[in-house]
Amino acid sequence: MGKLLNLVNNFLRDAALVLAGQCIAILLYNLSQSPEALETAMIQTQGWWQPKTRRHGYRIRQILTVEPKLLTIYIVDEEGKKVKTNEIPITNDGTYEGYQAFLQILEMHLVSLGINQAKQVLLIADGAEWIWKHIPPLLSRLGCPKETYQLLDFYHVTEHLQTFADAAFNEESERKAWFKKARNILRRNFAFNLIVEMNRLIFTATPEKAKIMTAQRDYLERADVENRLIYAYISEQKLPIGSGAIESLIRQVVNLRMKGNSKFWLKANAEIMLHLRAPMDCW
Repeated sequence: MGKLLNLVNNFLRDAALVLAGQCIAILLYNLSQSPEALETAMIQTQGWWQPKTRRHGYRIRQILTVEPKLLTIYIVDEEGKKVKTNEIPITNDGTYEGYQAFLQILEMHLVSLGINQAKQVLLIADGAEWIWKHIPPLLSRLGCPKETYQLLDFYHVTEHLQTFADAAFNEESERKAWFKKARNILRRNFAFNLIVEMNRLIFTATPEKAKIMTAQRDYLERADVENRLIYAYISEQKLPIGSGAIESLIRQVVNLRMKGNSKFWLKANAEIMLHLRAPMDCW
């Protein structure tokens, strides 16, 4: 009796699967023949359309590339090593929205971590103007300690030195030698001396090259005036001078997880995935 029931159950299951497959096939065929269904599918998957543009009867989609704004917040001990425990986690997050949304996320995490109780706070970032315009006032409003420092990522600044060297020298050996010397000067907190050296080279350059070199010199001058090139002092405090943690986060969360051949995201879905993946990748 039991064997017969099993045979009947297997027969009914196989028949149901075949019937379900046939129903799906009929449904898909009917949808493929329906202009209304095709139009609905196109609207739902269109992304961003270039308005009023058609080619060979098809509307051309405009694919927008949007890079996220990421943050990582961590605590270091007296030796400058990251502290990562259940009580003191490393915080990673970000957004594909504008800087206003990013500031809200940052404020939420800083308040949650008790930023006003920190002994020291160090803000490291690249040269994006919105960062330096909006985040320092936010830190001040949240009651950060007196020992709150701002620092341009060292390796970001050295890219400007490399651009300067490429314009200033024709020989590869001269470019490498000057770049190495300039990095050492900058790292020892002698930005003023470096700027003097850059002025000397600009004076002897051709107008075309001088324009490129002047732009790099001006960038360093502004950063020095704003006290964001204090690498020697920050190193003495056993604090980092580069944003390697953010670069790793970009690689692990964005480049490896969300980018790839034939990968396209609706913005809302990308936002959800970013919030899901970022906390899982603690550098």
